[in-house]
Amino acid sequence: MRHRVKGKKLGRVPAHRRATLANLASNLILHKKIKTTDAKAKALRMFIEPLVTFAKRGDVHARRQVIKKIPRKNIVNILFDQIASACADRNGGYTRITKLGFRDNDRASVSQIEFIDLVKENGTEEVSSQK
Repeated sequence: MRHRVKGKKLGRVPAHRRATLANLASNLILHKKIKTTDAKAKALRMFIEPLVTFAKRGDVHARRQVIKKIPRKNIVNILFDQIASACADRNGGYTRITKLGFRDNDRASVSQIEFIDLVKENGTEEVSSQK
């Protein structure tokens, strides 16, 4: 039974699932768009959207709440500085999932997840990424 389990299990134990989602969210924040499987993209959407809402608040308590989920301060700084300011006028729905087809080796369905306000329609980034 699946009592009190929010989202998909992704075939992982809870600690591994939290670590996977934190790593996917870190890469999404850093690169503004990533390719992953459909199930992981949908789980990542449920994980990242509340973090962007916290980042829009911008206070210390919100920053600490995000650091609990993503324990990398440089990634959290990018989220609060660049992404929150780009999504300031949006009330939700910060990400877009685009289905890309199937992988060749295992035929898993692959999707691309990206921030809506940070990527233009032609594929180039609006906000410059810091490397």
